[in-house]
Parts: sequence; structure tokens; C-alpha cells
Amino acid sequence: MKKIIIAIIGALMLTSCGVGSYSVSSGKADEGMISFVSESRTPITVTIDNDTYNACTVKTKAWRKDRNIKKTAQNTIFLTPGQHNVIVTMNGKEVCNKKVFISSQEHKVIEL
Repeated sequence: MKKIIIAIIGALMLTSCGVGSYSVSSGKADEGMISFVSESRTPITVTIDNDTYNACTVKTKAWRKDRNIKKTAQNTIFLTPGQHNVIVTMNGKEVCNKKVFISSQEHKVIEL
């Protein structure tokens, strides 16, 4: 009988302690990233959906498939997820013209 009373008291003590309800929001930003890689570090002009950005390429030697690119304002463009038209101009010549789909938190690397 003592065991049953102790079990009931223990259960009541555990269930009666309420802290209150609160909400927590967390997660990552809803954006994707795009970077460009070429033989040498060169300035490029990128047009994405009629918006123009000035950026620099990352050297191919510094980037490998198993290695991340350091995301800086000079070499990475942050975009909303979805399909985008990307036109890259280097030294006055159009180097790349393609449609790219970027999902949330994806870092797309385009080799020039």
C-alpha cells in the first residue's frame, strides 16, 4: 500500500509542475547563395533577373568540390529560392547565360 501511495504522490508532483507555455522560433534564413569560380580571381558583372551585381570570382585552385567557399560580400550573391536567369559578363564579354534553380540554404557554384 505504501508503494502505491508513494507512486501516486510522485506522479502528482511530476505532473503538477507547470512552467507555462511559450513559443520559440528558430531556423535558417530563407535564402540561397551563388558563387562563381574561374582560373584566376577576376571581377565580373552578374545580371540576375534584371538586377546587376558586381562580384569577383574565386580561384579554381582555392576551391575543390569537398571544400566550402568562404562566403563574403565580394564573391557570393544571396538570392531568394527559386528559378533565376543568370548572365555573367567578364571583361565586357558574356561568359555564361543560364537558368539556375536555387533552393533554400543551397550554395550553388558555377564554374566559368
